[in-house]
Amino acid sequence: MPTVVMTHGAFCAGWAFEVFRAPFEARGWTVLAPDLPGHGERGSVAGLSMTDYAKSLAALCADLTEPPVLLGHSMGGLVCQMAARRVKARAMVLLAPSPPWGVTGSSIEEAVTAFGVHLVDPFWGGAVSPDRHIMRHHSLDRTPKALRDGILDRLRPESGRAVREVLNWWMDPFMTTSVGVGALPMPSLAIVGDRDVVHPVATVRQTADRIGAQFRVMPGMSHWLIGEEGWEEVAEIALEWLETDARVAAA
Repeated sequence: MPTVVMTHGAFCAGWAFEVFRAPFEARGWTVLAPDLPGHGERGSVAGLSMTDYAKSLAALCADLTEPPVLLGHSMGGLVCQMAARRVKARAMVLLAPSPPWGVTGSSIEEAVTAFGVHLVDPFWGGAVSPDRHIMRHHSLDRTPKALRDGILDRLRPESGRAVREVLNWWMDPFMTTSVGVGALPMPSLAIVGDRDVVHPVATVRQTADRIGAQFRVMPGMSHWLIGEEGWEEVAEIALEWLETDARVAAA
């Protein structure tokens, strides 16, 4: 079976996939869940850009003996999109992905979050601490309490620069999070929960349309598709799509 490289979201590290990776490994997949630059125990994210994250993912994939599958959650989904044209990937699965440059948010919550970024110091070169209240009530709202508390305890700072490149793309003259024009060069699937307020259904649908991805909505699910109640079905949908529609297992 091929290798799947799982890319985590903001304020996290490779540990975010500790639960979600199990069904893949049970089916014979090799799973890599690296820490993005600066996200390890002794690392620093200060000053890092989304470009640094995408380059790191592309470099890891270049060292593999065969093309992998890219799988990304939230901000990690945008990292995958940014690396997609530099990686000869078999397929790509995006779980509640952050949208690329040019995709406008579709909800009041997204607008408020983007505005709130301006009120957080440091503006560009430093690190932003995770907001446990926001994570608890928006990202982890359907995650079992025991698992949620463990996640909250492991969150770490995120690059202020990267956060602003994602949330305030219209202020970025360098178009850092652009993924180019036209569909991405591999079969792609985007999955979103219908209760997600971080990246709502309408926003993820725009992202899927932009990159030429298939699109799937999970009823009753929120943002933490990799561990909240119902995550097993998300994993099964991803695996079934990879092994049938994308025909990765037979490649």
